Amino acid sequence: MSKNQNEEHLHDDSVGTMADVEAVMKKYDRESNVRIWEGWQKKVIHYVMAAFAIYCIIDAVFLTTLQEIRYSVFMGVIIFLGFLTFPVRKGVERVNHMPWYDIIIMLVGSGAYFYYAVNAMDVIRLSARIMADPVYMVVGAIGILALVELCRRCVGLPILCVAGALIIYTFVSGISLPQLIRTLFYTANGIFSTPVGVCVKYIVIFIIFGAFLERTGVADFFIRFANAAVGRFTGGPAKVAVVASALEGMASGSSVANTVGSGSITIPMMKKMGYRPEFAAAVEAAASTGGQIMPPIMGAAAFLMAEFTGIPYGQIALMAILPAILYFTGIFIAVHLEAKKMGLSGIPKDQLPKPKDLLKELYLLLPLIALIYLVGSNTYTMAYSATLSIIVAMVVGVIHKIIPHIAFTKDGEEEEESGDKPSLSFRWILDAFENGTRSSITVVVACGIAGIISGCITVTGLASILLGAIVALSHGIVIVALVLTMLCCIVLGMGVPTTANYCIMAGVCAPILIALNVEPVAAHFFVFYFGIVADITPPVALAAYAGSAIAKSDPMKTGLVATKLAIAAFVVPYVFAMSPAMLFVNVESVFEIIQICITALLGIFGIAAALNGFLARPLNIFVRIILAAAGLCMVIPGTLTDLAGLVVLVLVLTYEYGIKKKESMKAAS
Repeated sequence: MSKNQNEEHLHDDSVGTMADVEAVMKKYDRESNVRIWEGWQKKVIHYVMAAFAIYCIIDAVFLTTLQEIRYSVFMGVIIFLGFLTFPVRKGVERVNHMPWYDIIIMLVGSGAYFYYAVNAMDVIRLSARIMADPVYMVVGAIGILALVELCRRCVGLPILCVAGALIIYTFVSGISLPQLIRTLFYTANGIFSTPVGVCVKYIVIFIIFGAFLERTGVADFFIRFANAAVGRFTGGPAKVAVVASALEGMASGSSVANTVGSGSITIPMMKKMGYRPEFAAAVEAAASTGGQIMPPIMGAAAFLMAEFTGIPYGQIALMAILPAILYFTGIFIAVHLEAKKMGLSGIPKDQLPKPKDLLKELYLLLPLIALIYLVGSNTYTMAYSATLSIIVAMVVGVIHKIIPHIAFTKDGEEEEESGDKPSLSFRWILDAFENGTRSSITVVVACGIAGIISGCITVTGLASILLGAIVALSHGIVIVALVLTMLCCIVLGMGVPTTANYCIMAGVCAPILIALNVEPVAAHFFVFYFGIVADITPPVALAAYAGSAIAKSDPMKTGLVATKLAIAAFVVPYVFAMSPAMLFVNVESVFEIIQICITALLGIFGIAAALNGFLARPLNIFVRIILAAAGLCMVIPGTLTDLAGLVVLVLVLTYEYGIKKKESMKAAS
């Protein structure tokens, strides 16, 4: 069977939902609500966006201009392109239509940032005296308001509610309007703080890299690879969703986009194989959300974490490996047990891609391999490494488009597959640059608002106030403080994109844990994890709701099931906060690392089985509690807890499978 035929089988189940994908994206992902441009206007915007992507690469790798000038020019162009892209409200827009008021906001808003760029030296020289100049104050206010309005259009209201509450708090705290404008617009403590700085230096380039990966066809390769690897096993479609989302997460930064993109294929397949709609949607949502914690990219948060903690990016990515593996292992085990409980089979072998066809496309992974090698070598900067990886992706994309795919008949003779003829067109390269810019707008805007939030916290000293409140409520007991911080993170992270989410958590919540003697990097991972799981935690579980729209399931039930499936994300952060050995911090030997990995995986198995309520047979509540306790013991690093948990797990498995064997023998006789 040819690759095209394989793909037809794999996509058959999704045909009924593909027409709804765009509607789902527009409902749950604001990035998909864009203006409609056609004709010469579309071409002009296309080339401008592609040119800006190239400028961003040049800026990050080569330019050494004054930081204030680079950042303000960068934000000015983002504001300009943002208003060109996103309309004032959701709904169908007229083709090539932009209201007069949007044109004014676009020009005046971006003009404020360009004005700052032109007068950057005067701003530095005047310093605090700038508050007495009404022109600078008006320009700063316009720049802030333009960013807020663009955020409302492309990111949403949740993050603005947080920013608005903090701005009100600054006034209540006695901060004057000129002082606030200066802090937020003209200093490195506001819009142009670490989040936007990291966008300029790293994130946008890696988003462009992700756009090139998408254009080379690596996302489709991951789905077909997952089908070939696990599709034939029990509950195959759900396992495909888990594996494909884990692989796609290495280069993606959106839980909702991941859910809709791969879910449009995997969710209908899961339903067809017998999974309940809520379960099918929850599997995809939980797995896609996990893509944000999957190294090496981690939804671009890995670079921010390196900046905030001062730990090299390579070490951050290494620390993230085991928690990410535990997360996806927990989901994988849960879908396997659910399939066993329901008696579900895998995908028929004749509907799966052939391994030999996939082997011929392994070259698609070269850009990712190049990126990991270059970043890990510490020879080049991250920006330069990403740039070289983009060049590799270009070469791979050209190869993928011009080399005809060869299939083999049963007799071993080569035959050219039917389908599109090889093309020498390089338009896809400009399209990738444009998509990189388009995808960057939302991330940069969210990071700008995160800078406003950070600035308000800094100028009011709110972080120390929150610290005092949590310490008082927890009475200094770390585990209680962790629970309170978790609740804080989930509330603050609802509906907020990954990068801005982590920026808020790093500024508000991480210092609280660090002050309670939690290892700094563990504190940052803790708040990052709980900020991310807000995407599947009701009531604002956007990824779960997007999955439910495809599965046509109950959104709230889907969110609850997704939360249960992602149990590792709720357990593991407590473990590495209390004992950072899981992050390979303060580990004394290789044996200890091996022990932690094996026992943690066994522990996740026990917890997943306890939550699912099934092993060889349905489990009663007493056995489930014992199994969960044993799993927790093994997840927590420590020889005594590992041994205790292992003994209990072996006893439970022996008992349950022994009873099952007796029942089978009795039924047979």
